[in-house]
Amino acid sequence: MKADPKGVLTGSHYFDGDVACCEGALAAGCRFVAGYPITPSTEVVEHFAKRIPLVGGVFIQMEDELASSIAIQGAVWAGKKSMTVTSGPGFSLMMEHIGLAAMTELPCVFVNVQRGGPSTGLPTLPGQGDMMQARWGSHGDYEIIAISPDSPQECFDFMIDAFNLSETYRVPVMFMMDECVGHMMERVIIPSPDEIEVVPRRFTKKSPEEYLPFEPGPDMICDMVKAGDGYKIHVTGLTHDYRGYPVMSADCQEELVHRLINKIRLNQDAICKYEEIMVDDAEVVVICYGITSRIAIEAVHKAREKGIKAGMLRLIVVWPLPEKIIKGYADKGKAMVMAEMNYGQVFWDVERLAYGKVPVVLAGHSGGTVHQPDFILEKITEAHKCL
Repeated sequence: MKADPKGVLTGSHYFDGDVACCEGALAAGCRFVAGYPITPSTEVVEHFAKRIPLVGGVFIQMEDELASSIAIQGAVWAGKKSMTVTSGPGFSLMMEHIGLAAMTELPCVFVNVQRGGPSTGLPTLPGQGDMMQARWGSHGDYEIIAISPDSPQECFDFMIDAFNLSETYRVPVMFMMDECVGHMMERVIIPSPDEIEVVPRRFTKKSPEEYLPFEPGPDMICDMVKAGDGYKIHVTGLTHDYRGYPVMSADCQEELVHRLINKIRLNQDAICKYEEIMVDDAEVVVICYGITSRIAIEAVHKAREKGIKAGMLRLIVVWPLPEKIIKGYADKGKAMVMAEMNYGQVFWDVERLAYGKVPVVLAGHSGGTVHQPDFILEKITEAHKCL
C-alpha cells in the first residue's frame, strides 16, 4: 500500500472492513482519533496509528474507553474532525459521553464493530446486538444517526457519509459495523480526493461579540468555533441557554431538547438511506442491515423460486428508520420479516410502524454465526401464510 507525499491513498486495494473504515475516515477529513484496543475493532486503530501521521493527524491510545470517548470531544472543540473506535463492552462504557455529545451537539463519529454479547460475550464472532443501545443507550431524550455497512467498500464510502452527516446536523453518528464486515477482505476502490464530497465544519461568520455557541440558525443547527480563536465558549452537559450557561428550568429544557430531537426527526427524509430490491410486486419484504443483508438476499431469491413474491429493504441508515417506506409496505398489504442478529431490536419499531395491518415476523439470531438463508426462508414462508 502506497500513499502520495500528502498521504492520500487512491485506486484499487484489497482491504478488510476495519482498514477500509479507517481510510474512509481519513478521506472525510478525520484528523484526531482516540481509542483503546478491543476485538474485533483493533485493526481500525492499528491502521490509524500507521496512516494518520502521514496526513498531519494524531492518534492517541488512551487508558480506556471512557478516556477515548471524551478525548475526541475536546479535539472537536479544538477544530478537528474526530472519532473513536470500539466494540460492545467498550461501547457500553462510552454511553455517558455519547449523551454528552448529544447534549452539546458535538459532530463526531463512534465506530462500533459489533460482536456477540451480552457482557464480554463472543469477542471474535459477529453480532448485531448493540443497535438499540446505539439509539438510546444513554439516558434522557435525544436523537442520533446510525449507519450499518455490509461490505469493506461500504465501510469506506459510508464513513464519509457518517462524518458528513455529523457535520451537517451537529450530532454524534454511530457507525455500526459487525465482526464479519470488519474482518472480511474484498476489493475497495478509493477515488481521488476531488471526486469525494466532504462537508466542512460550519464555522461561524459572526464576530466574537455577536456569537453565541448554542444559538440555532433557521435550520435548527448552531454554528461552531475553534477554542482559542477569541470566542467565548461554555460547554456543559447541563440544560443550557444559547451562551452554554446552565439554566435549571423546564422552559429551557423544553426548548433545547425539543430542538435536539427535531433537527433529526424533521430531516428524516434527507438523512435516511436504504436499498429496495424487488419490492414493487413483493408480497413479503425482508428488512435487514449489515452482514445480514448479504444472507437475506439469497433467501429472497429462494422464496421467488418457490412462488412467493419476496423482496428486500436493506437499511443503510438504521436510525432514523425510513418510516414512510415501512408504513407504505403495511398500507399496500405487504407482510414483513425483520432479519437481524439479535432477538428483536429494530424489529419492535418495524412492528410499530406496521400498526397491525400486516404480519411482521422476526427472524432473530443470537449471533456467533450469521443467519442461514433457509432460516430466513422459513420466516418468509410463515409471514406469507399469514396474509
